[in-house]
Amino acid sequence: MACGAPEPVDTAPEVRVGSKKFTESVILGEMVVRLARASGARAVHRRELGGTTVLWEALKRGELELYPEYTGTLRQELLASRGLHSDAELRKALAAEGLGMSQPLGFNNTYALGMKEAEAERLGIRRISDLRAHPELRFGFSNEFMDRADGWPALRDRYQLPQREVRGLDHDLAYRGMESGAIQVTDLYSTDAEIAAYGLRVLEDDLRHFPAYEAVLLYRQDWANRNPRVLEAVLRMEGLLSEREMVQLNARARLERIPEAQVASEFLARKLGLEPEVRTDGLGSRVWRRTREHLFLVLVSLLGAVAVAVPLGVLAAKRARVGRVVLGLAGIIQTVPSLALLVVMIPLLGIGSRPAIVALFLYGLLPIVRNTAAGLGGIPGDIRESAEALGLPPGARLWRIELPLAAPSILAGIQTAAVINVGTATLGALIGAGGYGQPILTGIRLDDTGLILEGAVPAALLALAVSAVFELIERLVVPRGLRVSQGQQE
Repeated sequence: MACGAPEPVDTAPEVRVGSKKFTESVILGEMVVRLARASGARAVHRRELGGTTVLWEALKRGELELYPEYTGTLRQELLASRGLHSDAELRKALAAEGLGMSQPLGFNNTYALGMKEAEAERLGIRRISDLRAHPELRFGFSNEFMDRADGWPALRDRYQLPQREVRGLDHDLAYRGMESGAIQVTDLYSTDAEIAAYGLRVLEDDLRHFPAYEAVLLYRQDWANRNPRVLEAVLRMEGLLSEREMVQLNARARLERIPEAQVASEFLARKLGLEPEVRTDGLGSRVWRRTREHLFLVLVSLLGAVAVAVPLGVLAAKRARVGRVVLGLAGIIQTVPSLALLVVMIPLLGIGSRPAIVALFLYGLLPIVRNTAAGLGGIPGDIRESAEALGLPPGARLWRIELPLAAPSILAGIQTAAVINVGTATLGALIGAGGYGQPILTGIRLDDTGLILEGAVPAALLALAVSAVFELIERLVVPRGLRVSQGQQE
């Protein structure tokens, strides 16, 4: 094979690239994918995988080969306890984790605080220290910044800031909050295109709280050793991007709404001479792909929940004490916020569809268990006595009489679980499970109502379709006489 020729598809190395849930990270991920493919690799981009910890754990577990990161995040958040000051120390610590780090990509995207220019001028605020004199200001920070080691708690202590009205919200929504006046100060990324677009003043970090956040690529060393040619191709990004260029690329994606893949491809064509490669799916193919992903999550989790919850519901109906425990545990699971449950699953099951399916399975238990127990418990005593008088054994009474009589209640519980799963499955996109949540998350990030509706409308239609399907199943499964008698009782 000639040097540099693409490898056959079946022998080409695989590269799984991750990116965080903000535009710059997605653009850098697309660049990595484009360079890897140009070297003959089969590259897949796992886009918008929530926050830093999700990608870091996925990389260490071998579910990703590489992703873009920042040196300040590595020092201050991921490896904060080690007191790493130089790049050499940072590389040594990463090597102990089986990871490698590229040279800087050429720009520093540090944290900063910002305000509307007119309001900052009116109040005479130019430095972060000036905020001490204005405890009435409303702060709104990205959720990750609220808890980071280099985020709000440390910043508040360093500057002795008195503000108490501080709320956490999505980074992209914070800009809209600034525009509406709901918040007055927020955290910025210094390469955000919105700084100029929204007319914000970047406050001087006069106590030098924030370190340098040089953009780099993190990669698994074992993968790099097996695929040196792919790594060499990807590392062409080293020193390639200036801060001004990164701001311009972010602006094209965020403000002009050009797809990140096109932004990345055109930049690499201009800087490195790569042929542009932009493959855009039509609306129909995108919706169909997301529908398949969403249905997979919902159906697998629902079938598992039915297989487990119906027997548990029977047990709960037959054994009162056990039933209280079962219903109590299922109720506790139901109260856990869905996003928290998804994140808890990551260390156990990694990213992708598996943790999403398990979380949805757990959410589906309560309505099915409760309705099964209620349906069996609501069977009139004279019917039970008649079945016993006929000499039917307990198993036969359950299958031939009790479960058919309880079928409407059981189906209602399964229907409730299915509808819950259709809605909750949209959050699976945060951990790489796909589905309708992907365009919703991207639409929120890009302030694109069309993309949000691309996920929200099919999700709503799917929920309606699920309800209709269960109504049809009830007509087919539940005896006609039973349906009529129930209707008369109502």
